[in-house]
Amino acid sequence: MQADSSNVKQRILVLGAGELGLAVLRGLADQTSQLASVTVLLRQATVRSTSAEKQQDIQAIEKLGVAIEVVDIIQASIETLAAVLGRFDTVISCVGFSAGRGTQLKLTEAALMAGVKRYIPWQFGVDYDVIGRGSPQDLFDEQLDVRDLLRAQSRTEWVIISTGMFTSFLFDPAFGVVDLTAGQVNALGSLETRVTVTTPQDIGAVTAAIVLHSPRFVNQVVYTAGDTLTYGALADVVERVIGRKVERRVLSVPQLLEDLAEKPDDNLRKYRAVFALGRGVAWEVAITFNALHELPVTSAEQWAQLNLRPS
Repeated sequence: MQADSSNVKQRILVLGAGELGLAVLRGLADQTSQLASVTVLLRQATVRSTSAEKQQDIQAIEKLGVAIEVVDIIQASIETLAAVLGRFDTVISCVGFSAGRGTQLKLTEAALMAGVKRYIPWQFGVDYDVIGRGSPQDLFDEQLDVRDLLRAQSRTEWVIISTGMFTSFLFDPAFGVVDLTAGQVNALGSLETRVTVTTPQDIGAVTAAIVLHSPRFVNQVVYTAGDTLTYGALADVVERVIGRKVERRVLSVPQLLEDLAEKPDDNLRKYRAVFALGRGVAWEVAITFNALHELPVTSAEQWAQLNLRPS
């Protein structure tokens, strides 16, 4: 469903300025002529941090012409957050799971209490509707709670942007799929299991385009994808980029569930198990917003060429 566009320029608030938040701010900053203002919500600890990295981020935000609002999302009450969020037309949450359990629901409740015109929750990931409740990654259930809250009301419009896994995470040695040291690609589930990936930079640009799209998206899930590929195709990509053969190993669903049972609080084991199941973690590139609107995005192979070192 889409609504008629409005000529009124939006006041946009982005929650958080981590890797994704900064990418979204950059995407919006490229479109400032169409916006009334762009503001980012940060913690006082971030603004006052003496860390060189944090200071670089603050300088980058200021160079983009983005205003800074200071509130501690974890400490603030829902009422306090609502008072801040209510001053903006569109709120985009880039505060992820690292903020702790309950944060996604808290932010959604604050947005609804404030009567924000449009809310884009932090659902930049898999298709939680398809995965369903009770998956190996128990954090996903809260994402479904957020969707239930949004769908149960009609005052605040919402848009969910499903992006798949961050491309860099697929190649991260800690995730355990691409292991260049051992010369292996460990397929989750099977070599034919598929996974959708998008880089944070592309998510930022595509999110800005979705937010500004006319007619506007209302109460729906919009998909992006830099790439959708099987783990077998991923092994082919790695071989082409590093210039040598890799061993293809399959980590079966029963094996990964057994691994998780040994360490049930291990988040990486939770993710490996849920991606091995293959439900709600991949979709056709052709159906995505970026493909339909011919927006340039980075494929898995392009990312690998930039970030993996040939042997």
